[in-house]
Amino acid sequence: MKLRLATLADAEAVAAIYAPIVRNTFISFETEPPNADEMRARIAKSLERHCWLVSEDEHGRVNGYVYASPFRDRAAYRWSVETTAYVREDCRRSGIGRRLYLALLPRLRELGYYQVFAGIALPNPASVALHEAVGFKPVGIYLNVGFKLGGWHDVGWWQLELRQPLVPPQ
Repeated sequence: MKLRLATLADAEAVAAIYAPIVRNTFISFETEPPNADEMRARIAKSLERHCWLVSEDEHGRVNGYVYASPFRDRAAYRWSVETTAYVREDCRRSGIGRRLYLALLPRLRELGYYQVFAGIALPNPASVALHEAVGFKPVGIYLNVGFKLGGWHDVGWWQLELRQPLVPPQ
């Protein structure tokens, strides 16, 4: 397996991994799968200030990805990011998500971020286990915040401190 920085050429593979998650699960609260053009725009935006990594299998096919995006739009939040990871359905439970996160987190630290957050639609024991395995701690739950596939779903929030907060931040 090879981990690398995403390129715009990965957009089609990323969209293919994400589409069944959007269509068939409540793991993502999107209701229409984004096409390759939209994913290309998302990758480009993430790479401007954050990071987007992909994993490739032995044949060079993208089998997972992880990325960081702004936690919130307000200026005071600029030291924090939100992360998301997805793995191709036939490759889940093989350690890809963990390896992607273990590669992403040091990069975020180098970029100057202090806190990392992950929102997980519940129940999702696999995602909870992944995030806790790489050091995230549960910090709260938004109850009945999203309606998808005929039901209301909670979103749990997990947080990982990348470094001790400094005053002022650097």
